[in-house]
Amino acid sequence: MSFYVLGSYILSACLIVHCMRTGRNSVWVWVLLMLPGFGGIAYIVAEILPELFGSRTAKRTFRGVKKALDPQQDLRRLEATARMQGGIAAQQHYAEELVRQGRAGDAVDIYRQSLKGLYEHDPGLMLGLAQAQFAASRPADARQTLDDLILHNPDYKSPDGHLLYARALEAEGNSAKALEEYAVLAGYYAGAEAPLRYAQLLRREGRIEEARKTLRDLMDHAQHAPGHYRKTQAEWLTAAERELSSL
Repeated sequence: MSFYVLGSYILSACLIVHCMRTGRNSVWVWVLLMLPGFGGIAYIVAEILPELFGSRTAKRTFRGVKKALDPQQDLRRLEATARMQGGIAAQQHYAEELVRQGRAGDAVDIYRQSLKGLYEHDPGLMLGLAQAQFAASRPADARQTLDDLILHNPDYKSPDGHLLYARALEAEGNSAKALEEYAVLAGYYAGAEAPLRYAQLLRREGRIEEARKTLRDLMDHAQHAPGHYRKTQAEWLTAAERELSSL
């Protein structure tokens, strides 16, 4: 056995002891056993170095490594908090993470449990429920929830909720109404997603010139917008540029 291999096993054994004594996630034990070299480096980067270096950049990097190795860590933490505290905010954070983890159906159940009593018509919870319903491929339910939201909270404004409403209508097959909503959104929505989706639906409906104009207006706006806008909207702007070049 080479010195490198022997050293990797010795290091892994030491790190396993450290992991167990300090109460780290037991997933690390399996990582260190199965990947003696890489696993040891990852453990040091994610668990030991953050205690030695406290900069924000270092902390973000280490959190990224930890999340890549254990993508369920946030979900477990939020679930435990929701169970122990039982508060509405904790339940909402847990439901939001369930949606991000692809478990929108479970998130719907959490939101429905929260929408009771004083919070029966809470707009934030109702919007979260609609987002979870849409993510669970239930656009009609999402649209109905948004209708109920406005019914009980007529002064509530949410660009993201408005965009979700248009997308739900589109997913239901109600293109005419969806186009009406997208047209309004394109005039005030801060990001590039709304005008892009508007142009895409226009194209599918055979309204090519209107789609082209919408995309050109979007690209012109992006060209004169601050740099942070182009950076944060890069994904949508790239898709819009690709869409425009295909028309």
